[in-house]
Amino acid sequence: MSEGIHDRISLDEVTAVILAGGRGRRMGGMDKGLVDLEKRPLIAHVLNAIVPQAGSVLINANRNAEKYREFGYRIVSDTLDDYQGPLAGFVSAMAVASTPYIVTLPCDGPLVPTDYVQRMINALEMSENEIAVAHDGDRIQPVYALLPVGLMSDLEAFLAEGDRKINLWYSRRHVALADFSDCPEAFRNINTPGERDRLQRERAIT
Repeated sequence: MSEGIHDRISLDEVTAVILAGGRGRRMGGMDKGLVDLEKRPLIAHVLNAIVPQAGSVLINANRNAEKYREFGYRIVSDTLDDYQGPLAGFVSAMAVASTPYIVTLPCDGPLVPTDYVQRMINALEMSENEIAVAHDGDRIQPVYALLPVGLMSDLEAFLAEGDRKINLWYSRRHVALADFSDCPEAFRNINTPGERDRLQRERAIT
């Protein structure tokens, strides 16, 4: 195995950032992280999976800060106005993270692999790239990423230009793909009440 530009990265050097800052349009305007799945908010499922995998946890939320605070983790709101998407959450988390890396994931993806962070670390360590992004075997999953906080100024400049598209920013950086082709279900998002109900029925059967 060849050495990459990154030294060995420990889990303690990674802050997990749960992205819960969207408008939830397809959920009828509901705050998706607080929508129940099996009688627990979606974000509770994500926290249960990610807390053991990272040195610290931040929740990026632009609404219902008090409700999110009840989960016991620091809440970080976007520093940019008008819900500018996941990159705004990335840069806001980078600004306060106490670790050299952040790993991101959405609040509406409850099927997080137990080795999610380690796989992302492995992909970055084995590469000569700056960022690791998950790939489900068919396409990339851009909001599942491992990034050094040292890219904050570059990301701020990108957003200041008026750009919001996450794939466009990635195209300007050096990106390693983390292979999750063996578990594409890990990236199943709950965007609508119907999708939530369907997953509940499937899990009840199994």
